[in-house]
Amino acid sequence: MKKKFYFLLAIGIILCTGYKPKEPKILIIGDSISIGYFPKVKEALASKAIVKHNPGNAQHTGTGLKKIKDWIRDENWDIIQINWGLWDLCYRHADSKIYGNRDKENGSITYNLETYTKNLEELVKTLKANTTAKLIFVTTTYVPKKEAGRFTKDVPKYNAAAKLVMKKNGVLVNDIYKKSKAIHKKHGIGDDDVHYTKKGYEELSKLIIPTLDKTMQ
Repeated sequence: MKKKFYFLLAIGIILCTGYKPKEPKILIIGDSISIGYFPKVKEALASKAIVKHNPGNAQHTGTGLKKIKDWIRDENWDIIQINWGLWDLCYRHADSKIYGNRDKENGSITYNLETYTKNLEELVKTLKANTTAKLIFVTTTYVPKKEAGRFTKDVPKYNAAAKLVMKKNGVLVNDIYKKSKAIHKKHGIGDDDVHYTKKGYEELSKLIIPTLDKTMQ
């Protein structure tokens, strides 16, 4: 009888004070693709979690290594979703007139596969040492064949390397590559651009939301 009384009393206090359970805090770290789908992800999870994105573009793993501690700070994150790849496998040349100095014929790759792998290892190590958040790695999205600074064939290689790193470190992988290819065919900006239309980013968000939702449970 007493237990029931105290239980009802606790419920009454909660209702009277407007107490709300702590909302999970989610940090999404990534490049322009994640920036594109972020608004829809935030909107979909608004009633369940506080969802934020790192300031600006996370670019490549080198940028991540420099800024990761600033991005996570001393926030008590419950989930951190990370992604690097498109910038890492991009070839650039100082004399290229194409946006971002992209040039896969004459340029140099930002990070080869070996360095990309080492950088990811260090990033995961840093995250685990500085946060108790559950970690999710999202694979790199599709690169169309006419893209000026990237080779389509490189993406599966970088994704495979990343998945090995994540498996080794017990990090959940949300592998969206194959589905991103189908989405890009319908809703990509063009066959020479890795980005998506508004509808494309909405479709990508549908690949992100369920995994975040499930991880919160």
